[in-house]
Amino acid sequence: MIPITTVIPTIKNRIKKLPLGYGIDLRTYKRNRSVLIIRETDDMFTVIQNGFGKGQFEVSTAELPRLLKGLLKKEFPRSNKVRLYSVDKGGREIPRKI
Repeated sequence: MIPITTVIPTIKNRIKKLPLGYGIDLRTYKRNRSVLIIRETDDMFTVIQNGFGKGQFEVSTAELPRLLKGLLKKEFPRSNKVRLYSVDKGGREIPRKI
């Protein structure tokens, strides 16, 4: 879990290293709402909102931080911490190496 204030800088660093088709899943503490970011091409991402609202967005790397800021306010209004998971092409969580 990471503080909500550092989510956008953390995402910016992680998306640079993502292979095509892989993504990042942001979830609340109770895991009942999520924002999924999937890399489609080198500069395009699909963002899937699943929580209070449902939606799917196609954005570039430059537009991603602004969209995430709005989605985080809407989906995680009272959260101080956010769960961050790496997901593979099928949307399954990639286990962390310990």
